[in-house]
Amino acid sequence: MLYHVITDGESVSYIPTTLGKILLAAIFLILLAAAVFFARRKSAGLKALSNAGTNKAVGTDKAAAAGKTANSNSSDAGSKAGSGRKGSAARLTAKQLAFCAMAIALGTVLSNLKIYEFPFGGSITLLSMLIICLPGYWFGLEAGLITGAAYGVLQLIIDPYVIHPVQLLVDYPLAFGAFGLSGLFTEKKNGLLKGYAAGIVGRWIFATISGWIFFAEYAWEGWAPLPYSLVYNGIYIFSEAAITYIVLAIPYARSALARIKKLALEP
Repeated sequence: MLYHVITDGESVSYIPTTLGKILLAAIFLILLAAAVFFARRKSAGLKALSNAGTNKAVGTDKAAAAGKTANSNSSDAGSKAGSGRKGSAARLTAKQLAFCAMAIALGTVLSNLKIYEFPFGGSITLLSMLIICLPGYWFGLEAGLITGAAYGVLQLIIDPYVIHPVQLLVDYPLAFGAFGLSGLFTEKKNGLLKGYAAGIVGRWIFATISGWIFFAEYAWEGWAPLPYSLVYNGIYIFSEAAITYIVLAIPYARSALARIKKLALEP
């Protein structure tokens, strides 16, 4: 009902039906909404910290005068503040949704611009892994993990290759969700460089597990499944990573990405 079973000799694969794709699309939207929730919370937290720092800088006399004015107009100010908060929250939600959706869409487009495609799965793409690491770099770990998982679900809808339910889980939401590990370094010096490394290592680990367990039959002659999977998946993942780091070594590229992060976090 949710998938077609395709048999080719001893090989069996599962392709989502129309109903299955609708279910996956619903899961994708739920994940995207969850990512936006955490992204908004991150941006709101940074805004609160910024406001607290501004308030501390205000002098005692000005604070006292502001207090008198606020007391005399408390009713109107409260109403305006409530309305302002609602409007700000709506703008913030729309902005975070746009940035998360943009990363997923651009990552999907770039994933199809392949520099080299390997015969048994995996390819070197035009910086698609970097793009999917960006939501974590912008908004933190939770938003990054969920956005990556949503991207994995979208990949499952567009170009599925499933031979086992566990393989589906490992190869799609977990492997791509691992790009969100970039969120561990969002506030660190050289956070994008460190976060990208964490994201690609996470994906490599899950891709290796999948290759070791589910695609052992493709191991090179004389190779055990685990070392084969480590090397095979490492070749395309770290080759793209090397290209990405060359791009990130360009000062203009780093400054442009820093400006985009600032824009993503501004209320």
